[in-house]
Amino acid sequence: MNQKIIIAIDGYSSSGKSTLAKAISKKLKYKYIDSGAMYRSIALFAIRKNIFDSDLWNIRNFIPLLKEINLKFKWNQKYNRTDIFLNEENIQSKIRSEQVESKVSFISQFPEIREKLTLMQRNLGENKGIVVDGRDVGNYVFPKSELKIFMKGSIEIRSYRRYKDLKNRGKEVSYEEVKKNLIHRDIMDTSRKISPLKKSIDSIEIDNTFLSIEKQLNLIFQLIKKITYHTYETIK
Repeated sequence: MNQKIIIAIDGYSSSGKSTLAKAISKKLKYKYIDSGAMYRSIALFAIRKNIFDSDLWNIRNFIPLLKEINLKFKWNQKYNRTDIFLNEENIQSKIRSEQVESKVSFISQFPEIREKLTLMQRNLGENKGIVVDGRDVGNYVFPKSELKIFMKGSIEIRSYRRYKDLKNRGKEVSYEEVKKNLIHRDIMDTSRKISPLKKSIDSIEIDNTFLSIEKQLNLIFQLIKKITYHTYETIK
């Protein structure tokens, strides 16, 4: 059965959204869209334009520059992954810096930026067959997606995952610093006025505090099977 769907995965920072989304996209041969990477790309662009160098920074100074931005996702055969390109430059490794990390929640608050990226994401999903992860994908970007997942996990487990990831990349950070940052991100994500992080009514909630990626995938593919079968029967 080749009926393609849109799979929207939302959730808290370091809740395993990206890991799950990438695994699903590889299994189904769907396009993977990392919405977080898109916001990070905007943050990187703003940093390069020295937008944050003044205490008098104003969103009105930055909005006109958005028209200069072109984002694309391309398959990286060497590393077996999807990379994001900003104006034809592969910035996959550059958007994971601490400098970008510190600015991305701030950048994502502005409606003009969210509007631009939402339009990009919807264009990428026109033909379905995509897996998207983010914080407002199911509620706002793709409200009619066939499968919506909401990921959560304890702050301790999420902090440890993030801490381990940073250490593996050679970053000198403490577990307490990481935990403090995640708590701050959670507050920013759930309290912002524009498209806050929240579970939609029709989302399937997965708490993966003690759930392996294999068990998560088994659950997801059971759900996909039911959805695609139901869709197939409806359109027959």
